[in-house]
Amino acid sequence: MKPLRLALIPLLGLALAGPAQASTAHSPAVVVSKMTGAGSLSATDTTWQIQATDLGVMWDNGSGQILAAFGDTFGHSWQPPGGNGGDWRSQVLLRSTDRDLADGMSFASAATDAPGHAKELIPSKKIDGDEITVIPTAGISVGKRQYLAYMSVRRWGAPGLWDTNYASIAYSDDNGQTWMTGGPRWDNPGGANHFQMAAFVRRDGFVYMFGTPNGRQGAAHLSRVPENAVLTKSAYQYWTGSAWQSGADTLAAPIVEGPVAELSVQYNAHTGKWLMTYLRGGDIVLRSASSPTGPWSGPAVVAADADYPGLYGGYMHPWSSGNDLYLALSQWTPYNVYLIRVQLNPDATITNPNLVSDPSFERQTTAAVAAPWSVRGNGGIDHGTWSFTADRNAFVRHNRGWHDISQVVQVTPNTTYTLTGWLRTSPNNDNGFFGVRAPGGTPFAELNFRALGAWTKQAVTFNSGNRSAVEIFAGIWTDNGDMWLQFDDFALVKS
Repeated sequence: MKPLRLALIPLLGLALAGPAQASTAHSPAVVVSKMTGAGSLSATDTTWQIQATDLGVMWDNGSGQILAAFGDTFGHSWQPPGGNGGDWRSQVLLRSTDRDLADGMSFASAATDAPGHAKELIPSKKIDGDEITVIPTAGISVGKRQYLAYMSVRRWGAPGLWDTNYASIAYSDDNGQTWMTGGPRWDNPGGANHFQMAAFVRRDGFVYMFGTPNGRQGAAHLSRVPENAVLTKSAYQYWTGSAWQSGADTLAAPIVEGPVAELSVQYNAHTGKWLMTYLRGGDIVLRSASSPTGPWSGPAVVAADADYPGLYGGYMHPWSSGNDLYLALSQWTPYNVYLIRVQLNPDATITNPNLVSDPSFERQTTAAVAAPWSVRGNGGIDHGTWSFTADRNAFVRHNRGWHDISQVVQVTPNTTYTLTGWLRTSPNNDNGFFGVRAPGGTPFAELNFRALGAWTKQAVTFNSGNRSAVEIFAGIWTDNGDMWLQFDDFALVKS
C-alpha cells in the first residue's frame, strides 16, 4: 500500500484496484459536466467540504429528489492522484432536484453534521487490515424509507483485488440524514460471497438486488425480496439459473460472467428493457435484457480506459429520459465524479456516438501533438494534473500570431451537429475562437471567447451542408503578450 501524501493512512478509493488492461475501443460517451470537487456545478469543495470523492450511487427518494452516495471523501489538503487528504469521511450523501441534465447535475443539499459540512453516514474504523473504510454500493427507496447497501472493506489489495468483512443494508427514515445499521448481512470470511457489492431495482413489488463479490474479477448474481421485507434476510430469494429459491445465497447462479465490478442496474422506460452498466476490464460497458434474470446482451463500450484512464463507477442516473442515458463516472487522477451521457436506440443499443477520436487527448503518447489531432503554430500535450478529466490535455502557447489544435471528422451531409469542448486560458487572452471549418479552409461556425479563468464548456451548433467532413478547432490570436489556451474533452454529436 502506498502512503498518503498528507495523512498517515493508505491511499483510498475503489480505483486503487485499477483497470485490468488498457482498451483501444472508441468511447461514444460525451462528458457533460463535473459533479464533484473544485469546478463542479455546485462547487461541492466549498459548499459542503467535498474536495475529492468518488462513486456517486444514485436513486430516486420517492419525494422528488435524487440521493447520491459517494465513497471515500476528503475536504481539504487533497493532491492528485487518488484518494488522500484531510477531513476523511468514508461516505457522504448529496441531494438533487435537477431534472435538466443536459447542462450538468447540480445538488441542492447534503446530509450534514454542521452547516456547510457533509457528514460521514456510517462510521468506519479506518484501520488497515481490520476495517479501512465502509463504501456505499447501492440505494433504493420504499415509501419514505431509504435503504443503502454498503461493504465493510478490510484492506485494499493488488489491482483488481480487495478484501471485505461483510456487506449489509442500512436504512434512513429522514431522507438520508441519519442511518441505522444492523440490517441483513452477507458475511465474507472466505472472500467468495456473491453479494459484497450491490445494485438495487424496485419493480413489481420486489426489490431486486444484483450482487458481485469483493474485487473486480467476479460474476454478477441476482436475488430479490418483497419490498416490505428488505431488512429480513430470510425473505430473500436467489436466482438459481432456472428458478427463484429461498435459502443460502450460495444458491445464486451467475447471470453475467465476470469480470463485473461497480454494477448499476435500472429498468429503462424508453427501451422497455433492463439496463446494466459496470466496469469490465478497463472499460465501462452497457448490457440489456428483457428480464432481470437475462439473457443479457453482449457488452457495448460506453467509456474506454484509453480515453479516461483510471475510470470506474459508471452509475446510471434514475431520471435519464428519452434516448439519453446519463451516468456518474469516477476517475482516479482527479479523484472526482463526472456526468457523462450516451444515447440509446429503442433496442437499447448505443446510437449517436461522439465522433471525435481521442476526445480527451489521453491516447497521445508524447509531448508533441500526433494524429488524429493537428497543431498549427506552437502547441503540445500536457501530461500531469492540469487536465479537466484524467491525465492529459492539449495546449497552444505563444506571444505572436494564430495557434490552434484541430481534427478532421467525417460527418453526414445536411445534418445538424453540436460541437462541445472544455477550455481554459491565460488571464490575458482577448481573442480566442472555437468552432468548425471546412478541412483546410475557413470557419463557417464559430464562437469568440476572451479570458476563461477555469475549465469552461463551449458549444457550437451547425449544419454540415454539403460537406462529408469538417475540421473542428480551438485556437487563439497571441498578440497580447505570452498567452496560452488549454483544451480537453471534445465531443461532436448529432443535435
